[in-house]
Parts: sequence; C-alpha cells; structure tokens
Amino acid sequence: MLALAALHWLAPLVLNPYYATILARIGIAIIAAVSLQLVNGVTGQFSIGHAGFMGLGAYASAAFSVYLGAALLDSLGASGLVRFLYFPLPLVCGGLVAAAAGLVVAVPTLRLRGDYLAIATLGAGEIIRIAILNVDAVGGARGFSLASASHTAVDLRFESLAGVYAVAAVSVAAIARLVYSGGGLAFRAVREDEIAAESLGVPTTRVKVEAFLVSSFFAGVAGALFAHTEGYIHTNSFGFVRSFELVAFVVLGGLGSLSGAIIAAAVLTAAPELLRGLGEWRMVLYSVLLIATMILRPQGLLGQRELLGLWKSHGAARS
Repeated sequence: MLALAALHWLAPLVLNPYYATILARIGIAIIAAVSLQLVNGVTGQFSIGHAGFMGLGAYASAAFSVYLGAALLDSLGASGLVRFLYFPLPLVCGGLVAAAAGLVVAVPTLRLRGDYLAIATLGAGEIIRIAILNVDAVGGARGFSLASASHTAVDLRFESLAGVYAVAAVSVAAIARLVYSGGGLAFRAVREDEIAAESLGVPTTRVKVEAFLVSSFFAGVAGALFAHTEGYIHTNSFGFVRSFELVAFVVLGGLGSLSGAIIAAAVLTAAPELLRGLGEWRMVLYSVLLIATMILRPQGLLGQRELLGLWKSHGAARS
C-alpha cells in the first residue's frame, strides 16, 4: 500500500506521459500474461485466442462507461472519491462479460487437445474480434473512444499508475492463491497426465473449464484497464498477433511460473519501446533476442520455479 501511494504521488512528478503509458501497458500485460499462464502453463492446455477475451472485456467496459457510467458520474459529481468507488465497476463488467464468453467457448472446445485446441481457441478469438468489428454501437471499424459520451464533461479515463498496479497485484495474488492452494493440485494433475488424473477421480473437463473461465475473467479485466487508460480502443489491438505476444510471455517466462510470466511481460513490453532509437532495426533485434532466448534457455526464464512469496506458497502446497 505504501509503494502504491508513493507511485500515485511521485509518478506524475518524475515521469512524462510517454513513460507513464509504457508502465501502464506493462501492468496490463502482466495481468493478461499471468491469466494465460493459468491455462497454458499450469493446466497444460494450448490457448492462442486470449486477446479476443481481452478485447471483449475492453469493449464491454468502455460501453458500460460511455452509456451508463458517464451519466452516473455526472449525477453524483466526479470527485476523487466517487471516481475511486466507480473505478472497479467497469473492470468487473469487462471481466464478467469475458468470463461468460470464455464459458461459451470452453465447454465445446476444451474436450479437444493439442493443435486442435489451439486452432479452436484461435478461431474463437477471431470470431469475437470480427463480431465486435461489426457492432456499430461500439464504433465498428472506426474504433471506440471513451470521449463518445459527449453529452457530459466527465473524463472517463483512469490514468493513475497506482490504480493499474493495484489491480495487477490483486489479480496476480488471486491467481497465485488459486494455483498454489490444495485445489490447485488438480490443475497440475491435468497438465501432467489427463488419463491418470481421471483415473484418480479428477474431473478433468470441469477443471479445464474452470481454469479457462478464471483466465478469461482476468483477461477481460486487463482489457478493461487497457480501454480506460488509453481512452480509445480498436479491434486491431486484439488480433491474433496480440494473442501470440501473450503466448510468448508465458513460454519465455517459463511454462507454469507466474513469476516468469510477470518478468517476461514486463521486459518484452518495454523492449520495443526502449529499442525505438534503433529505427527499423529494433524489431529485428527484438526477434533475435526471442530466438536466442529459446535456444539458450528452452525451458523459459524460470522454468516452473517461482520467486519470493509465490515460491514459498508453492512449497507449502506441495508439502
């Protein structure tokens, strides 16, 4: 709490908007990467349509704020306290809508395995993106801006880095608690051997659906944060390229390691911006770094290990 308070007061004084935007995107990437780690790394499935649920959460939360939140804030007065109390509402809205879509996708697709599951989830993500693209109420091909609520003077954006990282901390803590509790052993049992887990009474399909549901919820929360920090969203931000980036965070950090996903998301989100001075060569160098990492460290940065408190929780769960 002290660190978040310091970030809230000091960030506007020492950071220009460009660096503040990069840090906000790192926090959002951490939430998305850790949520995908639950499915791909911990449960051992292969989903590559995660950005679709992120986009659904972004558009649902933005529509909630534009069509309902703006009037609500305008009637109550957009004071600091009112905005603070309002802030969780669009996040929960985006998470719930993404979770509902995740449930619809998970029930028929998670009976598949391997490449078939990957293709199914990729298709589901693209269906979500194209469906949003054809809904005129949320801007369609024009994109959707939080400034669409032009009948009020309320600013619907949330630019506090402390708020972004508070949500990231709560999201990581919730997923870590789920993974490293006694019930989280079922996720790892499904990853190691579905047939053996089924023979011991683990309902493998239900466990996979639960993991996908929780993962979709937090992907929606990440999308809602993205919408409210950027102020403008477009379906191009949630295409299959974004899904592959999230998979890269998980694989390079180490399949099964929440700490690894956090580190990889932070480094790989910042790297393209830090290398911007190299001009057109920056993406080439970025790709070379990814290839070198996979050659020299194929198990990922941390493998399945955790750092600090998460590692201790892992040891407690195993004992």
